Amino acid sequence: MAASPTLLRTQVGIVGGGPAGLMLGHLLHRQGVESVILERRSEEHVVERVRAGVLEQGTVDLLMETGVGARLQREAMRHDGIYIAFEQARHRIAMSELTGGRAITIYGQNEVVRDLIDARRASGAPLHFEVSDLSLSGLDGDRPQIRFVAQDQACTLTCDWIAGCDGYHGPCRDAIPASELRTFERAYPYAWLGILAEAAPTSDELVYSLHHRGFALFSMRSPTITRLYLQVAPDEEVAQWSDDRIWSELEIRLSTHDGWKPREGPVLQKGVTGMRSFVAEPMRYGRLFLAGDAAHIVPPTGAKGLNLAMADVARLARAFERFYGAGKTDDLETYSARGLRRVWRAQRFSYWMTSMLHRHPADAPFDRRRQIAELDYLVSSRAAMTSLSENYTGIPFD
Repeated sequence: MAASPTLLRTQVGIVGGGPAGLMLGHLLHRQGVESVILERRSEEHVVERVRAGVLEQGTVDLLMETGVGARLQREAMRHDGIYIAFEQARHRIAMSELTGGRAITIYGQNEVVRDLIDARRASGAPLHFEVSDLSLSGLDGDRPQIRFVAQDQACTLTCDWIAGCDGYHGPCRDAIPASELRTFERAYPYAWLGILAEAAPTSDELVYSLHHRGFALFSMRSPTITRLYLQVAPDEEVAQWSDDRIWSELEIRLSTHDGWKPREGPVLQKGVTGMRSFVAEPMRYGRLFLAGDAAHIVPPTGAKGLNLAMADVARLARAFERFYGAGKTDDLETYSARGLRRVWRAQRFSYWMTSMLHRHPADAPFDRRRQIAELDYLVSSRAAMTSLSENYTGIPFD
């Protein structure tokens, strides 16, 4: 006879132990709200996967204000501008000057995750990795449940609310009846071949480059590590790209007339990432709230993915604080509508950046000339540069 499941109780059940789930748990703990975080992957996988590294001003402020920004303050790199390169010339956009001091900060997502795991462990609040057989029920009632297996023990977690922070492939969004959910998606006809290289950066700020052979991006993770990307076909095989071929193509697409080019070094990691846009509406069903990649995906050109997730959970944590502190449900009721407004603004900006800087396979000579004209206008118009800067550094969290 099968053993009875272990019965657990919490206020907020959080599915997903990535940056969104961990930050939500951290915020709730500071507010005195109980939560349990459940993650299907291993801790090593969650920490080591290489993801975003560009933090908006709002994300940095949130980390600092909530006590998890000490290492970021010591090790991260603040950038007050970016470079846009085309026709083999770099043009600096002075974002901080155009936005009243807002900037971006280079600090890898995996480092954010490390800091948040340390904070969770220090709090003593529950955090479970490698759970399996996870399913949700009772979302349209007042006591939703999460069933899962942890360390070979079947468990049933009864919650007041559930936060689905489990990414695009997680079970939370799929638990919403199809009749209650609309999805919007766009697949792009290109991908990014990304590498992590042991090479000191040769530019103090990011370089976005349009070349007739395709897009390239020069970025970094630390004073000794660079992160670089090449536009490739969506079905590109990594095995076809030797280190020598990668460096040769990066030099062709990034080098400028003033002699600037990326410094070469040993390639530590490489991989191809497809590009798509995705939005699920609404971001709430009954007692379930979606946050982060479970609700939306953006192409990486605009550096919005992690930052949207941080804005989601900051908004959701404030809504829970009002519910448990004052019995108010208004912020819970407006969570989705407010979130989707920000999401669609980020989708617009990311689509614009992507289409402006990538070569579409169907482009004609007209499109090439149009792209150059758009970039020329961008770097010569204070109004256009201000618009990019406001969106890139991030609108304040609502």
